Amino acid sequence: MNQFDVIVVGGGTSGLMASVTAAQEGSKVLLLEKNPTLGKKMLLTGGTRCNVTNIRSSDEIIKHIPGNGRFLYGAFSRYDNHDIIDFFESRGVKLKEEDHGRLFPTTDSAKTILNTFIEEIKKQKVEVRTNQSVAKLLIEDGAVVGVLTAEGEEIRAYSVILATGGKSYPATGSTGDGYRMAKQVKHTITPLFATEVPLTSDEDFIKNKILRALSLRDVALSVLNKKGKAVVTHQMDMIFTHFGISGPAVLRCSSFVHTIQEREGTKDVTMKLNVVPNESAKSLAHMWRNWLQTAPQKSVKTHLKTLVPERYAEFLLVKAGIDATMSLNQLNEPQTKKILDLLQNFTFTVNGTLAIEKGFVTGGGVQLKEIDPKTMASKQAAGLFFCGELLDIHGYTGGYNITAAFVTGHTAGVNAAEYASYFNY
Repeated sequence: MNQFDVIVVGGGTSGLMASVTAAQEGSKVLLLEKNPTLGKKMLLTGGTRCNVTNIRSSDEIIKHIPGNGRFLYGAFSRYDNHDIIDFFESRGVKLKEEDHGRLFPTTDSAKTILNTFIEEIKKQKVEVRTNQSVAKLLIEDGAVVGVLTAEGEEIRAYSVILATGGKSYPATGSTGDGYRMAKQVKHTITPLFATEVPLTSDEDFIKNKILRALSLRDVALSVLNKKGKAVVTHQMDMIFTHFGISGPAVLRCSSFVHTIQEREGTKDVTMKLNVVPNESAKSLAHMWRNWLQTAPQKSVKTHLKTLVPERYAEFLLVKAGIDATMSLNQLNEPQTKKILDLLQNFTFTVNGTLAIEKGFVTGGGVQLKEIDPKTMASKQAAGLFFCGELLDIHGYTGGYNITAAFVTGHTAGVNAAEYASYFNY
């Protein structure tokens, strides 16, 4: 009978960190991965460059993890983004900082990060079995004592770490296996949903593809509640698509759209778009007056094109019921106010997101009230630990989700090894 100290189920981002950490703590570790190779999803992250973490403070990182980021404070107090940086740099990986504090390997290749883990796995003598699916946990007297593989083999261990990922990118193996195993010991799985995902809309201008493929730079996109109050605003780029909207600002708003839908029991959620967020209403009106003084005979479209792409200028003029060929001095005051308002307060509705399989990150997961935040240990069954996207934690892109994966993986690895050590005296 095979006997290990720690079994890690899942060879992705958090599982790799959990494996090497447990082995560094002196445990005999087995890593099981259902794919033929390790780190399949990791190789796709950061546009295949792997954004390993973010240089910002722990508080700032947690602020950028809107899905239960505060749960990570306990783990961050022992292992944080600076420790992640040290992990790679101490193993010869050079990192570089890009916009918004994102850190990448100087090679611009996720293979550099994966190979670092593979070398560490070899160094720490972690046993790796690929093409190995787990059918269920082995449970005795309320404690997890190993796993049963899909081939029917029982593998025993003093502790088991589930690092199977969520349900996004299912082609990489994230098909929800961990939720099934968590339910074996009565863990609650909060509703799963797509996050960091494009939004869909039934607005006529979307269905008629009027703005399809139009990109807008540095805009402010807000999600409004039923009272018309913005619950979140992100100032980034966006793009109109054949099904709705996408781009960085949209991805960051997506989980809040889901929250409003659930909280208010509605399908349609109102978005507000400000295409000139760096201008106040007062400065925009001042700009308009300058145009009237310097070039009153120019068409309103010509002036608007200095602020927004031509297609968007034409779209706003149609919305305002104004002929694009009209000169600026032909507009009356209500028409002027309408245009200025549309530039900063154009509202439209979205009705959902693309499927969870299309999302970058899975929202929802193992209920955090049932997990010890300092150890990642299950409160439902002794010997069971969790890490990564399987947990009900989700953040923005930009190195935040991977930071949560590494931190929870390290925490689970340390504590699973410590728990296993009690059986080796």
